[in-house]
Amino acid sequence: MLNIFINEWLGYFRNKLFLFLGIFFLFFLCLVTFLGIYQNHKQLDAQNIAHEHIRLQWDQMEASNPHSAAHYGSYAFKSPSVLNSIDEGINSVTGNVLRIEGHKQNDIAFSEASQSLLISKFGKLKPSLIFQFLIPLLLIFFSFNTYVSERKNGRLKLLLVQGASLRKIVFSKSFSIWVVGLLLLFISIVVQVIFNTNNFDSDTILRLLILFFSYSLYYLILINLTIMLSVVFKSSTASLSLTILIWVIWTIFFPTIIGNTSEKLTPLPTKIEFKEAMSEDRSKGIDGHNPRGERRDELEKATLKKYNVERLTDLPINFSGILMQEDEEYGNMVWDKHFGNLYKQLESQKKNYQLSGIINPFASLHNLSMGTAGTDLYHHLDFLEKAENYRRFFIKTLNDEYAFGGSKTGERGWKATNEFFRSIDDFEYITPKFSIFYLKYVTDILILLFWSFVSVFLLSFYSKKIKI
Repeated sequence: MLNIFINEWLGYFRNKLFLFLGIFFLFFLCLVTFLGIYQNHKQLDAQNIAHEHIRLQWDQMEASNPHSAAHYGSYAFKSPSVLNSIDEGINSVTGNVLRIEGHKQNDIAFSEASQSLLISKFGKLKPSLIFQFLIPLLLIFFSFNTYVSERKNGRLKLLLVQGASLRKIVFSKSFSIWVVGLLLLFISIVVQVIFNTNNFDSDTILRLLILFFSYSLYYLILINLTIMLSVVFKSSTASLSLTILIWVIWTIFFPTIIGNTSEKLTPLPTKIEFKEAMSEDRSKGIDGHNPRGERRDELEKATLKKYNVERLTDLPINFSGILMQEDEEYGNMVWDKHFGNLYKQLESQKKNYQLSGIINPFASLHNLSMGTAGTDLYHHLDFLEKAENYRRFFIKTLNDEYAFGGSKTGERGWKATNEFFRSIDDFEYITPKFSIFYLKYVTDILILLFWSFVSVFLLSFYSKKIKI
């Protein structure tokens, strides 16, 4: 097998078309990888500048009413992961910034099943575009004529005479083409490492290894199926046409169909419906029998009783701050209810798409690519959860200062000092370790392994049926 492999690669280097395509892809891949890294750094720099500007505004804030400051708000930034430069995932749709303010949880944006981005990828200059669409086409182009050309030029008989088995010949050719894809992947990763040396840690390396492993399996599947079809049909045109058709179905039609089907099976509420449901629960109560007015009256009675006074103006604290925090906490309960249901629906859509990998290995590859890059639905929901937790801390800090910082009920002109605003910590998002989410990707890995074994089995089976 080794001799056949070496001879195949010597043949590649003698092939001017192969050299041209190889050099072109190599140059283009390095360029796109570099541009992806550059875009990542520019985005990070822009976020850092915006964050510093907002922090400076808080540090320089004059004495102000904390309630006014709550409406002034702040921002939560989702810093792009190192591997965002490889696969942008759903970030191009969801964005990386959330506004933080009182009485309001800002809208979440995402696509159903996080899969409607496939078509838009063609407009994104990221290595994932090349990894998922162009390199597979290149490998198909190298594979489709493998058997037919060898049989026609008589080289197949020559190899058999020299003692090589049909199985060894076929798998040597498959392996030699597979190495082409692996080299392109490896070179892109090397470029990533060179320009991001300071940002790499053990977690990033693990993510890169899984990403490399995932694409390697997918390329192996495509190559084996292409060569198998060339053996079955004994026609270069037929094998190429069918392989291209399979590739189009896998990468374009299946994701769209499965995404739409998943949306129908687990429909998400419209933006208007969602807002109206949230607003109704907040005003009338989650159970419909605890309206805002009654909640206010109960809180007032409890507070007067606690401080043993008869009027709000006799309280040693500011009841307005307590009331605003109670409204915030009730709003948090409403948020947890509705967004908890929404998250379950989204995860259901995501799982449906994952299971579609049984008939479409590209779905598994797509999930793993975004997952290892930290740009999929699970990572986005993690950011939203942490941003919301910070919002609650941020608003509670302001409301507590208004309630217990020295003001009395009715003192609307009371102001907190600059030192207080400077003491509030910023939001800092750190991409979670891949080990936290790894169970969510086991299905995708197993499906790719299954397809790999199937492709190897089919190629081995049909290699026995080759006619000289």
